[in-house]
Amino acid sequence: MRDIEDLTKSNKKYKDALVQNRFKSKKNIVAYVILNNKPRVLKWFVPGLKRQMKTEYDIIKKGSSKLNIPIIHEIDEKNNVLIMNYIIGENLCDIINNKNVTISEKQRLIILLAQWFFDFHNHFKTKEKFLIHGDPTLRNFIFTDRIWGLDFEETRTGKPVEDIAGMCASILTTEPMFNSEKFQLCKKFYEKYLNLAPGRINNVDNEISFSLLQKIQWRPNDEEILRKYSKLIRKKGTKNF
Repeated sequence: MRDIEDLTKSNKKYKDALVQNRFKSKKNIVAYVILNNKPRVLKWFVPGLKRQMKTEYDIIKKGSSKLNIPIIHEIDEKNNVLIMNYIIGENLCDIINNKNVTISEKQRLIILLAQWFFDFHNHFKTKEKFLIHGDPTLRNFIFTDRIWGLDFEETRTGKPVEDIAGMCASILTTEPMFNSEKFQLCKKFYEKYLNLAPGRINNVDNEISFSLLQKIQWRPNDEEILRKYSKLIRKKGTKNF
């Protein structure tokens, strides 16, 4: 398994980078570093994911002037590295799962999150198609005085409901999973998006059910509960919890 030190020790370009924190990432190495005396996020893509690096670079370059997403400072294609600005804030997943945060504040943030997706989908919409985030999880969002979206390597052409249902699945499956508050936040999220874009998304419950099944590949230990709630949501709908 590679580590950020493998890059900083072997490459003169990054030898003076001071690693401050490592972020969770399923595929790549992502770290908060001080580089040239400035706070930066360094994302080091594995060799087989050069296409995903280019995808993320293109999305950020096209969207950063209008959307709440990071700014690209450099793309290092030789070493498969993106250098971005560091956003000082709190991970949205930690806020939503913090029992000391009021439900009204969580609902406020979920509404802002729905607005972020609406803005993202609109910005990259063409006459024929939408681009979707592609990896809609709470951990890919930061809250400062606004919601910031991160991690666009999975961005692709798709249906907006895939993002909305995927985020609902993320809300429902962070600890504590599938409690009444999580269902309330899930409904608040997709209802706000529907209010912003009437008719754009359909069959939300079925899509949420499918998104829960997709999570099994990453969370095999939770397969039983994921299958259980996937079946219940497909049968009853989220509004009946």
